[in-house]
Amino acid sequence: MPRVKRGVTTKKRHKKFIKLAKGFYGRKKNQYVRAQEQVMKGWQAAYKGRKLKKRDFRSLWIIRINAACRENNISYSKFMSGLKKSEITLNRKQLAELAAADSASFSKLADIAKQKVIVAAN
Repeated sequence: MPRVKRGVTTKKRHKKFIKLAKGFYGRKKNQYVRAQEQVMKGWQAAYKGRKLKKRDFRSLWIIRINAACRENNISYSKFMSGLKKSEITLNRKQLAELAAADSASFSKLADIAKQKVIVAAN
């Protein structure tokens, strides 16, 4: 069986991580072990960030909807409850977009929600 020299594959693997670590500070950009550690840590942070992004956007939409609701003299929770009772199925992203772009149609939705909340209370 012939002898296999593995320098080429090792160098290729090392270069891959060094390339990914471009722009890092100090030894993290050019020392293989440090670069590998830092790149993998970066991948973990990116994975976590993709999950947190969804949470952050949802809270942003809720804040925008709440602000528009307060302008229409209704609380966020009553607004959402009224929409659910009137069987209007708009998600929070769409509602936030309506609140920012088209306040007239949002105020109509708020009126519908108010009526449903008042009817349910009586």
